[in-house]
Formats: sequence, C-alpha cells, structure tokens
Amino acid sequence: MGLSIKKILKQTDHRTWDYPKQPYSFYQEWNRALFFHWKVDADILQELIPDGLTIDLFNNESYVSLVAFTMEKIRPRFLPPFAPISNFDEINLRTYVVKDDIPGVYFLNIEASKIISVAVSKLLSVLPYEHADMYRNNKDYFQSVFKKKNFSFAAKYEIGTEITDKTDLDCFLTERYCLYVDANENLYRYDIHHIPWPLQQLTLYELQTDYVLGDLNLNELPLKVQYSSGVQVIAWNKIQV
Repeated sequence: MGLSIKKILKQTDHRTWDYPKQPYSFYQEWNRALFFHWKVDADILQELIPDGLTIDLFNNESYVSLVAFTMEKIRPRFLPPFAPISNFDEINLRTYVVKDDIPGVYFLNIEASKIISVAVSKLLSVLPYEHADMYRNNKDYFQSVFKKKNFSFAAKYEIGTEITDKTDLDCFLTERYCLYVDANENLYRYDIHHIPWPLQQLTLYELQTDYVLGDLNLNELPLKVQYSSGVQVIAWNKIQV
C-alpha cells in the first residue's frame, strides 16, 4: 500500500520550485526502475533537442540517462486504472535540460511494451511513445528490441543495498520535476511531483545498450548505475512554454 495522494502532495521540501496550484490530471507509478547514466558532450546533445531548450550542466558536464522501469496504474484523475493499458514496461532515453530556470528532462526516445498503451499514451500526452518488443522477469533481467530504429537493450543485474548518502550528482540525475516535449512546432512542459527516489546499489552482470542518435552512441559502459523500487507520480496537464 503506497502513500495517499494527499501525503505525497504535502512532501515538498526536496523541490526547488512549487508544483502547479491547479488540480493534478494523472496518477502513475514508476516501479522497479533501472538507471544508467553516461557523460556526453553538450554539443552533441544540443543538436538533439528543440530550439528553446538548453542542456543543463552539472559542474560544466552534461549527461544522458537510460531509465528502464515498469509503469503501473497510470490513469486520469477521475478514472480507475485498467491493467491491460495502465501497466507496461518502458524504457526512456533522456537528457537534462533547462528553460526559464526550470530544470527538467527531454526524452530522446521512449519505447513501451504494449501497442495499445503506446497508442493511448501518444493520444493523451503527445509524448513520442513507440512500441518495442520487451521482456522482463521479476528478479534480474530486462530486455528490449526496438526494430524500427535498430535500438536494443539488455541487462542482467543484482539489486544491492540502499544508497543512504546521495550525492549532488545523484539528485541532479534523478530529482527532476518536469519534462519538456515538442509537438506541432510548439514546446510544452509537463509538471510532475513525487517524493525523492529511493535509490539502491546495482550490480551489472550483462549490459547491452545499442542506441545511436545523431552523433550520440551509447555503446560504452555507463558512468553510474542505480536501482529504485519506484515512486508514485502525480502529473499535471501540459502547458505551452
């Protein structure tokens, strides 16, 4: 049993700006998340994001992350979740951006395991969801093959102990409370809210990350890897920025 939405909304000490005053629009859970982080030249990343966004830097360095997780219970505010659509595996490839001093993420790629979930997500969010063939077991393996773009991912792993001393870089890479998306020649922002990600150590036994976008090539071992049991997420409708 998770936290109530009221309790989640009351926990705001970890945020650097207020979430919207309007009622939220969506609820979802991002569970059993694997984080893989690479340091990438900012000039390469700037070519992959829309005008109006700037690559966000940590100590003058820029990053890309692949996050593989299980989406669960996603639903509009006034509707219950419907498991055949609401629950699916997802991988997103993201970089870190800022606009008007509000830091967020921009998705370079989003793939999900269910065709119907992809269709509904694209319709409701304008996020660039696409279908990929995925397999995940309940313990230590996650695989995805995205034939359309010739992307593939596979990881065999072991979950370790809790990370109790998060670094500033850990927070930079995980504590992001909005996402930006471009659609129909416009730029939008989705505000989100959740408690801080609980992080654990992650040991890799196998890892394959074949993702090439422009001059970005993620075929090397990541700089940092982490696991999270997940967070309950509240999201608001997009606004044009």
